[in-house]
Amino acid sequence: MSATPTPPVTGDTDAATPAPPARRTVNDRARIARKRLSNPWASGIALVLAILWTIPTLGLLVTSFRPELDIRRSGWWTVFGGIFSGEAEFSLENYETALFGSSTNLGSYFLNSIVITLPAVIIPITLALLAAYAFAWIPFRGRDVLFVAVFALQIIPIQITMIPLLKAYVSLGVNGTFWTVWLSHSIFALPLAIFLLHNFMKDIPASLVEAARVDGAGHVKIFFRVMLPLLVPAIAAFGIFQFLWVWNDLLVALVFTGATPDVAPLTVRVAELAGSRGGDWPVLSAGAFISMIVPLVVFIGLQRYFVRGLLAGSVKG
Repeated sequence: MSATPTPPVTGDTDAATPAPPARRTVNDRARIARKRLSNPWASGIALVLAILWTIPTLGLLVTSFRPELDIRRSGWWTVFGGIFSGEAEFSLENYETALFGSSTNLGSYFLNSIVITLPAVIIPITLALLAAYAFAWIPFRGRDVLFVAVFALQIIPIQITMIPLLKAYVSLGVNGTFWTVWLSHSIFALPLAIFLLHNFMKDIPASLVEAARVDGAGHVKIFFRVMLPLLVPAIAAFGIFQFLWVWNDLLVALVFTGATPDVAPLTVRVAELAGSRGGDWPVLSAGAFISMIVPLVVFIGLQRYFVRGLLAGSVKG
């Protein structure tokens, strides 16, 4: 009895066969997720939501360039008809008043926001990288329980922690300084940062770590030579997330800086521009758009890292 001959294997078979789940990279998972989410209905709904989300921003931008009399006399949407008739007027006076006016002077608050945001992003990322590596690759007693406890801290509202933190800062004599805002934002960001970076580190093949150990590398060299280069998307993803949160924050800054002009960020001053009756519309619209420029540029410039970093720790092949 002769055996049935097997057909020859051609080169096209390997190309058509999908890669095993263990061999799929971050880019493969992102491509699979994009394919699953791309359909005409989802694209149409996303387009409608994007338009509805952009309309208020467009109105704010148009209003910031209009003279005060025009703002009080007609809505911002009337500008488009005035462009064709030549009746629309635009001016940079609102931005000049917001940035350099004696009663507003957003320039110093803008620098305060930069001074607050950069350390408030770097500190939690640095601490979270070390903690995430320990949870992912260093076995120690109670590791799983401690990781669950750290993750559970995300459900605690930050509002209930502000009074105890404020009392601690006052007792230490650091209230009303940049240190209070840096430490507070770092404390609030650490649980999520550790969770995201831990998931990304666990996704790295163990063979890379084992190969480094065989070559005689310790934890320090493995962290800097093996892990850190592969963690760029995850670091960028959380860095963008934390940057947007700290830059747009009002509550934490208002509580711990006390609206002190020397340390208060831009959001505190923009909120004050509205006044008790919300009447200073021209300067308020210009100040609000000034506060949006930096996070908008950061997000648009690094959004590909943001998507890759989030998909890396959440999508399994």
